[in-house]
Amino acid sequence: MNRRNFLRSAGALSALTAMEFAPWQAMAAFAEEMDNFVRGPAVKDHPLRQLSKHVWMIFSPDGFPTPENQGMMCNLTFIDTAKGIVAVDTGASVQIGEMAIRQLQKTLKKPVVALINTHFHGDHVLGNHAFVDAYKDLPIYAHAGTITQIKGMEGNTWRTLMEQWTNQATVGTRVVPPNVAVDHGQELKFGDVTLRLHHYGRAHTASDICVEVVEDKLTCIGDVAMNGRIANMDDGSYVGSLKTYDALQKNAASRIWLPGHGEPGAGVLDWNRGLFEGIYESCVKAVQAGEPLEAAKSRVLADPRVASRAKTTKGFENNIGKYVSLAYLEAETNAF
Repeated sequence: MNRRNFLRSAGALSALTAMEFAPWQAMAAFAEEMDNFVRGPAVKDHPLRQLSKHVWMIFSPDGFPTPENQGMMCNLTFIDTAKGIVAVDTGASVQIGEMAIRQLQKTLKKPVVALINTHFHGDHVLGNHAFVDAYKDLPIYAHAGTITQIKGMEGNTWRTLMEQWTNQATVGTRVVPPNVAVDHGQELKFGDVTLRLHHYGRAHTASDICVEVVEDKLTCIGDVAMNGRIANMDDGSYVGSLKTYDALQKNAASRIWLPGHGEPGAGVLDWNRGLFEGIYESCVKAVQAGEPLEAAKSRVLADPRVASRAKTTKGFENNIGKYVSLAYLEAETNAF
């Protein structure tokens, strides 16, 4: 039995004994004590990369969490302003957040003055824990819907899932919800940098926020679009995503689109648009023809926009069936 499992077993026995006297108080105190004491291992350093005058990132090469990558699957973005660093998405664990802080202290040597969470999925928000420990009274901006989700079941659900997917490497992470609600059209000013916020309804989730760095003509798009990775659409909409791409290209005027997963670049929205149009439009045709789901999947796989991306898209083989099913259901709903 390793140290972590021993501590959990011993702690569980102590908690059961304490429950005879004050069950709820004992369990709450025990949980807090174990969270503070049992920690997953540190995450190896990943380098900072400068993308524009003010924007830096830590690139995550992996698309999905594993014990080997310790949940390091989401790009982390840092905006260097005259007032300090603004972090956009913080990673999947306290350990990832601590790694990011180490890199910032070595390279930029400025304090973090604010966080922005683009949506509620845990690979983007669980690193908040590290930043609020390192920097006191930190504002954490997010859409009101994102705040509600993280404060509700989603925060703890994602924490548990990350522990399972990484063989407990993320243990010790505390859920820290955003504390400042923002919405479409707001601008956050940090000295020489203006951050314009975009929200166009349900896309990857119902409450995505994209962050335009106005002076750099760069927009952090979170997971509304990805590059070389199939998106999680369980909480999203294909139609809404395509509408969001149109709105961003019309209103954000960016040369660089920085996704939560995959390399940034000028063609990120177009890459994801082609994949989503191939999936969704094929499902619409299947629904219109009265064909079952399996026929829709065959249409999707034969579509050149999908076929041309299949071999280079992380997670394609394991997930395409599920995402065709989601697109088919959405097409059915929109047909009535």
